[in-house]
Amino acid sequence: VQLQASGGGLVQAGGSLRLSCAASGFTKDYYAIAWFRQAPGKGREGVACISSSGGSIFYADSVQGRFTISLDSAKNTVFLQMDSLKPEDTAIYSCAATESSSLMTILVMTFEADHYAYWGQGTLVTVSS
Repeated sequence: VQLQASGGGLVQAGGSLRLSCAASGFTKDYYAIAWFRQAPGKGREGVACISSSGGSIFYADSVQGRFTISLDSAKNTVFLQMDSLKPEDTAIYSCAATESSSLMTILVMTFEADHYAYWGQGTLVTVSS
């Protein structure tokens, strides 16, 4: 599985950005894709995740109501729409994926980084105050 993240950049506080994660190479029936971020000097944080069926979506409390994750299943591409950005959203954002033959396994997948076998390169998001 290969993941290609894009869409980072510099934006002022209150602005918006949309990140994309294009995935390819899945061999099993179901998958989940998550966005993680890591700010300078901080640990990795799960931001949002979505199942390939679209039936399971989770957000971190810190982004709930401001970020929206969506899936174009025909293209295996996940989008992260980030609105009302804050300086504390500044981080390197990475997408990660896991796949399974079990739908239930995918539906309960959240932000445990160890559960994601495949990782894309990061894209930098900088929010200025």
